[in-house]
Amino acid sequence: MSKKKERQLPETLGLPPVGADSHAHLDGRDNDVDAVLARALACGVRTVGNVFLGPAAYREGRALFERHDDVFFLLGVHPHEAAKMTDADLADMRQAFSTDHRLRAVGEIGLDYFYDFSPRETQQLWFRRQLELALELDQRVVIHCRDAEDDCLEILDEMGLGGRPLLWHCFGLGPEWAEKLLRRGWHLSVPGTVTYAKSEALREAVRIIPADRLLLETDAPYLSPEPYRGKRNEPALLGFTALEIALLRGENPHELWARCGDNARGFFGLAG
Repeated sequence: MSKKKERQLPETLGLPPVGADSHAHLDGRDNDVDAVLARALACGVRTVGNVFLGPAAYREGRALFERHDDVFFLLGVHPHEAAKMTDADLADMRQAFSTDHRLRAVGEIGLDYFYDFSPRETQQLWFRRQLELALELDQRVVIHCRDAEDDCLEILDEMGLGGRPLLWHCFGLGPEWAEKLLRRGWHLSVPGTVTYAKSEALREAVRIIPADRLLLETDAPYLSPEPYRGKRNEPALLGFTALEIALLRGENPHELWARCGDNARGFFGLAG
């Protein structure tokens, strides 16, 4: 009987410590943030964006990152929770952004018609309200959109987000949609699903994303790249996504790694 093929360890990829995971959910899972971030740095990930899904998560989880200055924050109410959102949540978000310099974007916000955990009209209402808040605060926006692209784009266009700093999180669409978003001046963040053989449209799309508007993300603990698909994702695995994209684009992996890290730090207004 043949031995099962061993997975390559992420620290053996040899990537320098200049990478950036633009989108991860590290709070509220196992409370092993220190170990997760230590592994990330050992694998070349210097900067991580932690996404707090609502004011309560922010209040409860922020202290986990007090000793980790290279973690920045995003804050927004996910469309799954739109039915529970209130004006008080918006007020809490406004207050948080006014006092915490590590909050760098309103997100992830948007529409999710795949699960429809909240009524679509309610999702649209609170998507608009959070976009209004982002415009009021002159903050960047990070979008969650699943099976709702037409409605999402219509709302963003209607509210004048074209040309403003906006990141399409977990981009998984094809070249046609990539071009629509890029024409509006936005950035695209690509997750580990690009390593899946069946992600043909996404694999084609990453070839046309301009070098200065491509970011990398894990969306940890979800969407682990090959060869760790099905396991808990974490920033340490980001290098596998980078290597696959470099292969698809015909680029030097180290150069792409560094550039995508710089793109993330530039987009979120972080020191290089």
